[in-house]
Amino acid sequence: MKLGSPFRPRLLSALLFSIFLGSAPATPAQERGELRIATSYKLMTLDPQYANLNENTSLLSHIYERLVYQDENLELKPGLATSWRPLSDTQWAFKLRDKVRFHDGSAFDADDVVYTIERIRDFLKPPSGGFRSYVSGIKSVSAPDPLTVLIETDGAVPNLPLFFSSLFVMNRPAKGFETTENLNAGHPPNGTGPYRFESWSSGESLRLARNDDYWGGKPAWSKVTFRVIENPAARVAALSTGEVDVADAIPARDVASLKERGARVASVGAARVNFVQFDVARDTLPGVTDRSGEPIANPFKNPLVRRALTLATDRGILVDKILAGYGTAAAQVFPNGLPGTSANLLPEAPNYDEAKMLLAKAGFPDGFNLVLAGPAGRYPGDAESLQAVAQSWARIGVNAQPAAAPFSVFNTKRAAGDYGVWYGGTSGEAVDIILHTLLASPDPERGTGALNFGKYRNEAFDAMLARAESIAVGPERNAALAQATELVMADQPIIPLYHFHHIVGYGSRIGSYVLHPRGWTTAMQTLPAME
Repeated sequence: MKLGSPFRPRLLSALLFSIFLGSAPATPAQERGELRIATSYKLMTLDPQYANLNENTSLLSHIYERLVYQDENLELKPGLATSWRPLSDTQWAFKLRDKVRFHDGSAFDADDVVYTIERIRDFLKPPSGGFRSYVSGIKSVSAPDPLTVLIETDGAVPNLPLFFSSLFVMNRPAKGFETTENLNAGHPPNGTGPYRFESWSSGESLRLARNDDYWGGKPAWSKVTFRVIENPAARVAALSTGEVDVADAIPARDVASLKERGARVASVGAARVNFVQFDVARDTLPGVTDRSGEPIANPFKNPLVRRALTLATDRGILVDKILAGYGTAAAQVFPNGLPGTSANLLPEAPNYDEAKMLLAKAGFPDGFNLVLAGPAGRYPGDAESLQAVAQSWARIGVNAQPAAAPFSVFNTKRAAGDYGVWYGGTSGEAVDIILHTLLASPDPERGTGALNFGKYRNEAFDAMLARAESIAVGPERNAALAQATELVMADQPIIPLYHFHHIVGYGSRIGSYVLHPRGWTTAMQTLPAME
């Protein structure tokens, strides 16, 4: 494994552009019947605006569409909106695509966008908050004409188009707001997407039919069936026997056997990071003691200790052995090359001698004991990663006891402060969203630090991040985010471990499968084999 190898996004051809815009138009030779997909994603609701979960985002994108979408390089592209521009620091204008129709035949226009924003902001109250954070800063929204939406925000929101890349547009009903209960009870979902809803059995299947009137061109598949198969081995078996054409979330250990059976595999580095996080706030920590078992002052407050543990972490073992090569060693929150990442941050090979010297300089020449917590079964290689990190740290005298637990248990205990250091993971639409939630100082008023369970604070970083977030989406903002990332990672509040790869397998009926770093599984990414 080359620790310094950057992530190189693939250039989109005109065909791939059409795939992520909505659906690849089918040619007569390509057109096929039913596409069968085995998915790990368990669709829990037909309400596209209720839960901000990848399973809903992925599956419901066949039916509903967004004003803006992110291509496979996470760049913003026109969707239902053809263009957008700021009129002032607090005003935006979005121009909409003409001659788009919902599945019931009604015309899409600006009033549907107004309804979408107001439903999310004013009506829905999901337990997790859903998508409300994306529109909470919108003061007013209006439709001066059928193809124009004007938005006024409470303050400057330069990345408003990025927020809209997460919001599905719904059709305004005759009166009131559509309830989640009605949508889940069988009221047919009515979107503008390339496929129409046919049926849904919660936790079992989702059936779709081609939208022959789709504005983006006739979709390649006449029907699409998603089978929910949560067990990875069962998904692999279904693909191997030809029961399905595509299977997502393939374990790295099964790739070789799938290829031997004639299946093909696609993979891409995930727009996410798995990491070790330290509690740097409390004076003493649970599970952290000297070598004799006596409590000690929190060692993670000392940046020399955090640096020593970083130098004692062998990412090569994690990527090459545990992830079987289907991962990228990490030095920041997104794979190198994606917008907002720094080309200067590259993963380091372990240096145990220097790590020992830093520990001694910090006052721990003999090391110390700790409990290294983490989830089991949440992420690829999570429990095994705990073991590997513990073995690496043992080489500098830090005796780490791995403690893996089901994610629900781990998450509850982490929130309760039961851990002093832990393994975790997170993803998001963009680098700034991860920095905002994971590393910015916790501040409920600003909404920062929601995942900063270690209570890390760095005023210089906060200021740099705030400046970056005040810049419109584009090269200048990306450069500012890269600089802020370089500053904060020099302080090592977390140890980035790896960006695991999304892996999808597909059979002989599929010509190619285009993966997205957000991990979506869709029929639009699946092109039929040419005869």
